[in-house]
Amino acid sequence: MKRQSIPQIIACVADAPLNEWCIKQQIPCFPYQKRASLDPILSFRIRQLCRQQDITHIHAHDSHAHTFAFVAASIFGNQTPILLSRRVDFPIKHSFFSHLKYNHSSIRKIICVSHSIKRVISPVIKDSDKLTVIHSGIDVSRFQVEADDSLRATYQLNPNAKIIINVAALSVHKDHATFIRTAERLLQQRNELVFFIVGGDAGSEQDIEALIEEKGLNDHIFLTGYRTDIPNLLRQADVFLFTSKEEGLGTSVLDAFAAQLPVVTTAAGGISEMVVHHETGYLAAIGDDKELATGVTRLLEDNEQRLSYIRAASQLLTTEFTHQKMASTTIALYRTVI
Repeated sequence: MKRQSIPQIIACVADAPLNEWCIKQQIPCFPYQKRASLDPILSFRIRQLCRQQDITHIHAHDSHAHTFAFVAASIFGNQTPILLSRRVDFPIKHSFFSHLKYNHSSIRKIICVSHSIKRVISPVIKDSDKLTVIHSGIDVSRFQVEADDSLRATYQLNPNAKIIINVAALSVHKDHATFIRTAERLLQQRNELVFFIVGGDAGSEQDIEALIEEKGLNDHIFLTGYRTDIPNLLRQADVFLFTSKEEGLGTSVLDAFAAQLPVVTTAAGGISEMVVHHETGYLAAIGDDKELATGVTRLLEDNEQRLSYIRAASQLLTTEFTHQKMASTTIALYRTVI
């Protein structure tokens, strides 16, 4: 939007990374102190900002932002249209407040990042014309890096070891238990495999570590913690194994596409909108460690299949899932609302 000279103000938590980024990029921002998920004072300030700056629309990017904007409209009479992004494939809560704020007249569009999310929330939305799908996109240029050998060096791996990697926050819905069971099954067939779980703790780290210990896989499965060098790590791996049981879209899969890494994954949420079975990757049912292990084995043994997946995934990524396409489609939607 800045490059197209479209005026904007980004409302964000004061002193948060986004606030710091806006200042660095010289993008106007409206910093606020986040006191609670329901904050009438902040909602009133949003109404004032919209009137003073002649704001044409509000784009709310999470549930708290949605609530702030909804209260500004319903309680304080803000007339600015609201667009809402929905990135999770959880059903909308069956409560009066949730139904009210999702169906309020101020909500002009609900942007789902996958068709899966649209299907999940559509029963609650009275006006289905408000629902639209704009897939999330990634910055492909981030992955134009030369991989080093840091994983092998840091963990003292055998030069012939095959690396299977997962990148996801350590939370229940990412289902790392299925990843560990898949690793266990694969290691019963071949012992040259090493598995990496990359991601910060979101409540499940201790359970994951306990399961690895219970199965005696400490020498084969490693937790790296939160990392900022994802492109480099993916470039060093042989297969991306993603085992989520709930996923709005799953942009970690797109990262693997960009890193030229073949993908084996569950068909959770919007993943099947990126991974077409036997075309752009290998799909298995949620929790099916046997089928996931089959997919990994095939990609390790069949180089022609591996290269076929990589080529098809790269083509799909560059045509449908770039951040440029996401941005241009979103801006076009803004104009229709205005």
